[in-house]
Amino acid sequence: AAAAAAASCGILRSEEYLGFRSAVAHRRVVVDDDDSLEWSMYDAGPRHVRCPLVCLPPCSGTAEVFFRQVLYLTSFGFRVIALDYPVVWSLGDWCLSFQRLLDHLSLARVHIFGASLGGFLAQKFAEQEHGRARRVASLVLCNSFVETSIFQQTNSVKSFWLLPAVVLRSTVMHNLDSISSRDREIADSMLFLNHSLHSLSQQQLASRLTLNCQDDYVEPHKLQGLPVTLIDVFDDNALTSRVREETYKCYPDAKRAHLKSGGNFPYLSRASEVNLHLQIHLQPFLNSPLSPADDSVNPTACACVETPVTSAAATAASAH
Repeated sequence: AAAAAAASCGILRSEEYLGFRSAVAHRRVVVDDDDSLEWSMYDAGPRHVRCPLVCLPPCSGTAEVFFRQVLYLTSFGFRVIALDYPVVWSLGDWCLSFQRLLDHLSLARVHIFGASLGGFLAQKFAEQEHGRARRVASLVLCNSFVETSIFQQTNSVKSFWLLPAVVLRSTVMHNLDSISSRDREIADSMLFLNHSLHSLSQQQLASRLTLNCQDDYVEPHKLQGLPVTLIDVFDDNALTSRVREETYKCYPDAKRAHLKSGGNFPYLSRASEVNLHLQIHLQPFLNSPLSPADDSVNPTACACVETPVTSAAATAASAH
């Protein structure tokens, strides 16, 4: 089934994707005492930029799901790092390992674009920095959530590590299989994520599901003052309107980017719209200590996008 899906996926056969695979190196990094805790990444753009955009994938996807963001934003001089997670079993361990990764890469601060689980992990990392110097300069959350109880899997968390990969894949895809689309781009994005899902090992799947479903929630008061953009899609996707409303309540001052359609994976199916919203979010930081781009090479990377500097963004930039 996975082979058939891959064969019918236009994205996997596209020159754009094949060009990405040939042009951007796939690196593996171990930053913990345990050599089995391995991060993998695509790091593109000017390496001297110390406040890049870091992309964190959903439970079902690998770093490759952001290849369209990597290609587009680096063409404007941005540094973009798309990550795959190590196998860890608690949010605390994930946050500690992510902090060590930032140290290893000599990144002073980062802007984080998190999709679904990636967005939740980004929030938890920013939350644990409360009361000390922030490593997170800003957040962009796409189809994400603020509490794990929505998945109704908290009682299964302790058994994920025992289950075979085929059962874990079925668990991940449970909410997605019921969603069909006549939109070719959305259908293709689902095929791409299905291919991505089948590339994950049993341990990777079990770890991600454990992080996704263990009983926890975001404490929004610990993220006050952090510039946030919320990207949401209003057609069929795995998140309910109640989940979106809970996220809005946590971030009343956030910029909201609403897409009429795009499914669960708009960074693939509606890449041009998502890329535009990322540019709008990042523009206030250009030509500042928190710039995610090489301003000397391309100081007007987003000159085509007119948006005022938000007070939160200005505060974050001046606090560095």
